[in-house]
Amino acid sequence: MIQYNFHQHSLFSDGKAEPEAYVKKAVELGFSAVGFSEHSPLPFDTPFSLKQERVDEYIRVTDDLKLKYKDRLDVYRALEIDFIPVLSENFETLKTLCKTDYAIGGVHLVKPDRSGPEDIWFIDGPDRNIYDQGIRDFFDGDVKKAVRTYFYQLNRMIETEVFDVVAHFDKIKMHNQNRFFSEDESWYQALIEETLDLIKQKQLIVEVNTRGLYKKRSDSLFPDNRALKKAIDLEIPLIVSSDAHQPEELNSFFDDAEKRILELGGKSVMFFNGKNWVDKSLV
Repeated sequence: MIQYNFHQHSLFSDGKAEPEAYVKKAVELGFSAVGFSEHSPLPFDTPFSLKQERVDEYIRVTDDLKLKYKDRLDVYRALEIDFIPVLSENFETLKTLCKTDYAIGGVHLVKPDRSGPEDIWFIDGPDRNIYDQGIRDFFDGDVKKAVRTYFYQLNRMIETEVFDVVAHFDKIKMHNQNRFFSEDESWYQALIEETLDLIKQKQLIVEVNTRGLYKKRSDSLFPDNRALKKAIDLEIPLIVSSDAHQPEELNSFFDDAEKRILELGGKSVMFFNGKNWVDKSLV
């Protein structure tokens, strides 16, 4: 049984509760560790990112929680860093700024080729109309071009930045819901394979993210089915995360994720011990 979560968001970014509420819930669940991974500061205003002026407070509050709960569980501070070519800060700068214990890298905001400085395609969030509109406005309705642009940006992050965990790397499928393309199509699978090869080369961890399932925005994990099977076959290390935005989501669908990993031939997941990522057996 997985009793830790290293991907969660509090009121410091787009979560719905104060940080201590998550820690209290983790203690109640018998967790051994939790990690806050607020969305990284961005050079423009968003409703979901950690604000630059709150960085020192984020450090102070999480340090206080580390000390207060040190005899009950380990508390870590991280960032889920958004990679946007040209616009976002490099990861090392942000990691140093926030004094992180580890870093998660992800793409939520896609920068189309030959676009203006304010043209960004938001692929996440609860409103799939924004996803659909982006395909129309930025890619002239060409979904293959849109999806390839997402994976190109993701791959640039993997190749050029230093971090630990790749967040929900096939998140691009969430609002698709088999409307524009099938995950079984050869062009899409080729993109998945290319990204996994890069992840393997860079010795990164693939996050198995349960949020799409418990929020009913996806009928599968990120990643699941063929993508997760390929990751396991490549012996890429995995970590299960709930991407919690509320304390009660800390271990949501963890049993399903663990079962799925085992069904596909996986035998372990990763755990952060404060210094290193280590294997935790599932069998």
